[in-house]
Amino acid sequence: MWKEFREFIMKGNVVDMAVGIIIGVAFGAIVSSLVGDVIMPPIGLLLGNVDFTNFFVVLKEGATQGPYASLADAKAAGAVTINYGVFVITVISFLIIALVVFVMVRNVNRLRREMEAPKVTAVPAEPTMKECPYCFSTINIKANRCPNCTSQLEQT
Repeated sequence: MWKEFREFIMKGNVVDMAVGIIIGVAFGAIVSSLVGDVIMPPIGLLLGNVDFTNFFVVLKEGATQGPYASLADAKAAGAVTINYGVFVITVISFLIIALVVFVMVRNVNRLRREMEAPKVTAVPAEPTMKECPYCFSTINIKANRCPNCTSQLEQT
């Protein structure tokens, strides 16, 4: 059983998937920081010093009666809340991650199509000139008579 498990783990797809998950978690943390620390503060400032993490609705009071100044105070008191501000931040993080993944997949698909596209070979152009069989000068392919030696030519 241990040998089979080791073979399963060492397969390329499993290792690739593990690397992808680790990078995805790290990227998610970066995006969460971007949204929470860079994007939301200016938005909150534009909306009049609003902190989205403190947007919540109390469903049931906790041990200490409200109103609660922050979500942390409500949780410390044991209140049951709907945290729609945190949800908004999470949705924005998801949209950023989805956009980045979309752009990556789109570019990978474009590269794959370019690699799989059949190579177009240049079709040789129809000849426009021919050689006179009598004087060997180059003449137009449509000519009936050679302009150099005035020989009558056969049409091809």
